[in-house]
Amino acid sequence: MSILGKVFGDANERYINSLQTLVDEINALEPEFEKLPDEKLRQKTEDLRKRIAEGGDLEDALIEAFAAVREAAKRALGQRHFDVQLIGGIVLHQGKIAEMKTGEGKTLVATLPLYLNSLTGKGAHLVTPNDYLSRIGAGWMGPVYHKLGVSAGVMAHEWSGIYDPDYQNPNSSPDERLNHFRPCTRHEAYRADITYGTNNEFG
Repeated sequence: MSILGKVFGDANERYINSLQTLVDEINALEPEFEKLPDEKLRQKTEDLRKRIAEGGDLEDALIEAFAAVREAAKRALGQRHFDVQLIGGIVLHQGKIAEMKTGEGKTLVATLPLYLNSLTGKGAHLVTPNDYLSRIGAGWMGPVYHKLGVSAGVMAHEWSGIYDPDYQNPNSSPDERLNHFRPCTRHEAYRADITYGTNNEFG
């Protein structure tokens, strides 16, 4: 490492360290959010939407939004976002690149900025390399979004659907993550709060 690097530190490392305050604030809300019944947790979505519609800033909503997603994931999937995953979510929300290795939880991380940005009512898109990953991602994380009262759609090449836990695919798949998509028009899938699809489908 250069002398300057030793004195001032790596730029990426400094940036990551600067996010720790946000992570600490999200963590501080965890005991409060754990006590909320499901209906109160879902109400957080409407409260945040109203605040943003009245001129509030997404940055001001980030801490509560991330805390809500973490709690929803714990209840719906039994998975809790680690601090490093919260950092990944903040990085993505800020429009930067978050590089993560296989198995580090990219699919779970994406729920954080997707939920936050869906609160504007303009829709949030997650782009994947192929239709299968779009359906797996939306189906896997669908229970998290449902717990928060947020709709999730999938835009595939020759098919589109909305996550619906009460719908059971008549051609049931051995992968349960693929079984709860109610077929819908492409227009409906685009109008979902969060839409998963490939780069070839978004345009």
